[in-house]
Amino acid sequence: MSSDELVLEGIVVTLDAAGRPNIAPMGPRVDRQITRLLLRPFPTSHTYQNLKATRFGVFHITDDVELLARAAIGRLDPPPGLTPIETFPCPRLTNVCRWFAFQAESFDESARRVSIDCPIVASGEARPFFGFNRAKHAVLEASILATRLGILPNDEIRIEMQRLAVLVEKTAGLQEGRAFELVQNYVNVYLTSDL
Repeated sequence: MSSDELVLEGIVVTLDAAGRPNIAPMGPRVDRQITRLLLRPFPTSHTYQNLKATRFGVFHITDDVELLARAAIGRLDPPPGLTPIETFPCPRLTNVCRWFAFQAESFDESARRVSIDCPIVASGEARPFFGFNRAKHAVLEASILATRLGILPNDEIRIEMQRLAVLVEKTAGLQEGRAFELVQNYVNVYLTSDL
């Protein structure tokens, strides 16, 4: 990663060959102008399989941590709204701050995670970014932990979730509280079943 790149957390929408959407949280490497993305999905993921089949997707920046949390644990019922993008074959999420339509240009499948280079071909702003507080950051971190179950040690996840719960308790609004509770329950079910 170069000095002008960073990992930016968001949500990626892709379509499979039949046109069914997949909505997944993802943290691609981006340049500060967001002219291209480096996605790094696992080869078993729907995102990877869809991009191999169709080559098109949309990356979203949102301050809706409840949506991020639901996407991270696969609880997207009811699914979020999708809006078509004129002259682009993949829709975007309706209620997000910014969106970046991309085309998968190259695939490096030589490592455990696939690296997909994706130039941005269109972008837009749907609504202003509200901002983040400590609870929103805590929900984001908890959501990432939920995607690492079975990868990170259970004790590490327990300790981190307890630390994040304090931040949520101190600074959360209703949305952040609901989102954290959703992730916390999901993680607790996994950790309890693993005893």
